[in-house]
Amino acid sequence: MQVEVLKSKLQQVFVTESNVAYRGSITIDEDLLDAANLHEWELVHINNATKGTRIITYILKGERGSGNVCMNGGASLHAGVGDKIHILSFCHIDAEKAKAHKPLIILTDEDNRVVGKKEV
Repeated sequence: MQVEVLKSKLQQVFVTESNVAYRGSITIDEDLLDAANLHEWELVHINNATKGTRIITYILKGERGSGNVCMNGGASLHAGVGDKIHILSFCHIDAEKAKAHKPLIILTDEDNRVVGKKEV
């Protein structure tokens, strides 16, 4: 049997742009993607800690080193510039392996720069 578990999480990042007229859903700095083992076009859950909203969308790769986290298209209606959000990805693994699974939790600063990993 397979179960769905948390694969990785950007614990807290701040929205730097919100553009309803842009294609796609969320653009994330490539440094953040690498740190959290996230991939362009990957499905992610976005939890907005500022507004209390949650959406599911997909990732577009952003400029490396920019610190940018941009909500695009309809997703921009759920998070504005300055909102604190959490970005979560999930994977399916064998139920027995899930007992020992540890997700990757990435911590960032107020400029969306990686400052560490959280042990679960």
